[in-house]
Amino acid sequence: MRTRLIFVRHGESVHQVTEIVGGPHGCQGLTELGRDQARALARRLAGDCAADRSVAVYSSVLRRAVETAQPIADAFGVRPIADCGLCTWHTPPYADGMPTIRFRADHAAEGGGLFRPFEKGNESWAELVARVSRAITEIAHRHRDTTVILVGHTETVESAFHALAAQPLYRAFDLDVAPASITEWTTRDDAARWPPARWTLRRFGDTG
Repeated sequence: MRTRLIFVRHGESVHQVTEIVGGPHGCQGLTELGRDQARALARRLAGDCAADRSVAVYSSVLRRAVETAQPIADAFGVRPIADCGLCTWHTPPYADGMPTIRFRADHAAEGGGLFRPFEKGNESWAELVARVSRAITEIAHRHRDTTVILVGHTETVESAFHALAAQPLYRAFDLDVAPASITEWTTRDDAARWPPARWTLRRFGDTG
């Protein structure tokens, strides 16, 4: 038995370049470079997973992740499944499309940190990690002994360290997750067992 979770950060996006909050309405998808990165990822993953028995593809519901996931899913002949649990911050509607610097400066919440949001109306870090970690573990449970590609965001990749490696909410290190990069975890344990399966980090932030 081997369960393989491959996390992909979306390709370069318009919201990154324009530095706006890219929520459900503010996200304008990938740049031309981002679309090229998504196609290259699809080719690379098709080769990496050629020997795998079956592959499922999930993505967050945000346009930049969906557009990255589609060519990957096409390469495997499957339909991508959108899961809101894999999203980055669930920012409040008022911030969607707002310049990021303005959101962080003008709407900062006093005492923001692990359990209080950094901005008014936003999720706290603990809420984000719990939401994404639950989505990751549910997907691992659903697809035991197979390969799953999860297309999301920096925070999706970061949350895997909490969901799969039992890292504390306040880690002693930071993560730099490049656009269109691959992070892979595997386990030969039953992904649905208790105590939790022991996972191995095979690669992190791999841009090839």
